[in-house]
Amino acid sequence: MKKTFLKLGKQPLANSFLSNLTKKLLRQEFFYNLNVSFNSKNFLVSVSNPVNPKLQYTDNYAHRASESATMRNAFKQTARKLKKRFNPKIILEIGSNDGVFIKNFNRKKVIAVEPCKNLANLTKIRYKTFPNFWDKKLAYKIFKKSKKADLIFSANTISHIPNLNETFQAINYSLSEKGVLVIEDPSLFSVIKNNSYDQFYDEHVYVFSTLSISKVVEEFDLRLFHAEHIQTHGGSMRYYICKKDAIYRKSKKLISILKSERNNKLHKYITFKKFSIRVQKSKKALKKIFKKLKNKGNKIISYGATYKSTTVFNYCNIDSKLIDYVTDTTLNKQGRFTPGMHIPIISPEKGMNESVNYAFLGAWNFKKEIFRKEKILLNKGLRFISHVPWPQIIGK
Repeated sequence: MKKTFLKLGKQPLANSFLSNLTKKLLRQEFFYNLNVSFNSKNFLVSVSNPVNPKLQYTDNYAHRASESATMRNAFKQTARKLKKRFNPKIILEIGSNDGVFIKNFNRKKVIAVEPCKNLANLTKIRYKTFPNFWDKKLAYKIFKKSKKADLIFSANTISHIPNLNETFQAINYSLSEKGVLVIEDPSLFSVIKNNSYDQFYDEHVYVFSTLSISKVVEEFDLRLFHAEHIQTHGGSMRYYICKKDAIYRKSKKLISILKSERNNKLHKYITFKKFSIRVQKSKKALKKIFKKLKNKGNKIISYGATYKSTTVFNYCNIDSKLIDYVTDTTLNKQGRFTPGMHIPIISPEKGMNESVNYAFLGAWNFKKEIFRKEKILLNKGLRFISHVPWPQIIGK
């Protein structure tokens, strides 16, 4: 039932930013083979052999959603929308990160689940927080003697959990009879459309389509009743799920999206095989751009030490010979080195100046925010390199 269609080679953990390049640390760096498969039974696209989550979500987890103005605004708008539509009395968030979503709610209503203790420590001061991985044991602990959740929210987390059976069984138990589960995750349709193979890395065990989510939740007496496109992460979907016999009707929007995905053959293996061929061609074209610019003496950096760029750099073998350094606003990434390719990471204050000729859009999904921020340098001739939807040089 599962067939491999994409091989992205030897990859490190996307979150493993090295503090130095000593022989000991280099020997300890973890690598795995990143292969991606399609399941013809439930239409799931997934990493063939997922990495153990305990290696990924540690006490030193680097990503903090609140550090992006785009994400702060997106979660604020989402919280406002969900409050207005569902008026939940008890809200559970699975994968609360640094609290960027839950801070928009009354703290007495919120329960947060976050396995990375450094992030859980940020929210536990104000919100009821469980520093654990989401599973049935934790669900029983939280809700055995209390009312069930009216709203369970999870952004960019369900797709990170290898065991979907455990995940949805725990959700079904935790959800009130009229409760709603709302999931946000990268859209498989957008990945195929944008040729954005960098959405595949160790944490993204799954990249969901609406078709696959619809099929999967049915196995756990849950039902998808609405879905909508959102702009975050280069194209994502928001899924609304309820218990099988809940009052919510399937929306016209959901019916339209399901029809569109079938028309675009997201339930067919051949679609992903063709995608794989485009990815291979993209690799060659991107490498060609870098080499040509570097041979002419240009200074090339990368904008954003993102998890997505980890996949691109390691798949395309783009290292410090082609990129001078990476700039990133995240303080606990600065002074470190990118996973696998070991390119130094510095602050934008140090790295973004007129000496830079080209910058790779590692954070291409924040292009509008980046272009606003770097308007002056763009006007002075700075150009960006992007690999989506096809390797190209772009300006203001």
